[in-house]
Amino acid sequence: MPIADPAAFILANTRLQPVPHAPEISLWLADEVTPIWRLTEEELGEMGLPPPFWAFAWAGGQGLARWLLDNPGEVAGRRVLDFAAGSGLVGIAAMKAGAASALCADIDPFCAAAVALNAEANGVTATFTGADLLDGPPPDVEVICAGDVFYEKPMAGRVLAWLTTAAGRGVHVLVGDPLRTYFPKSGLDLLAEYEVPTTRELEDSAVKRTRVWTLSPGR
Repeated sequence: MPIADPAAFILANTRLQPVPHAPEISLWLADEVTPIWRLTEEELGEMGLPPPFWAFAWAGGQGLARWLLDNPGEVAGRRVLDFAAGSGLVGIAAMKAGAASALCADIDPFCAAAVALNAEANGVTATFTGADLLDGPPPDVEVICAGDVFYEKPMAGRVLAWLTTAAGRGVHVLVGDPLRTYFPKSGLDLLAEYEVPTTRELEDSAVKRTRVWTLSPGR
């Protein structure tokens, strides 16, 4: 079902607020999970949808954003892909860190509007694609950032294979993850570890120990 006005929906059901672990960035975020989840299902006319990932700053994305803001040399002057972007947090952080461009990719129908609103709120420009990039080769970028992508088994396997292909082609792959269930057990090098504020509505604790990794080219 087409969404009449996703930007209006976001503005009506979220509020602009600083990201806890990267307060230099503010996003249009929901305060509670259940109300916006129900509203999303009503807006799309479909039940049993996954939670609206774009409406929250997840731990892995917060960790990646913090890493990029603190280590701008990772992306300065480079073309960056924020894969499974959700709110666009990581792409926005990359632009604030001096990236040449940021492409945010997500298949959620609300994400194009969320990324546009959030980029505007932070004074940066980010492009968006709603294509499922896993169906083809990695795009022509120099850095791929992937936060919180290992929570579901089928997707985790597809994402890891795709990221491995990218790394093998010389793309710098950065992963942010609080060791979710299907996080790979090998082939990544640890860059940083953070205690990231989150919410018990989303996670099993109010603070998640979150790590940022780089994917080894020869894993």
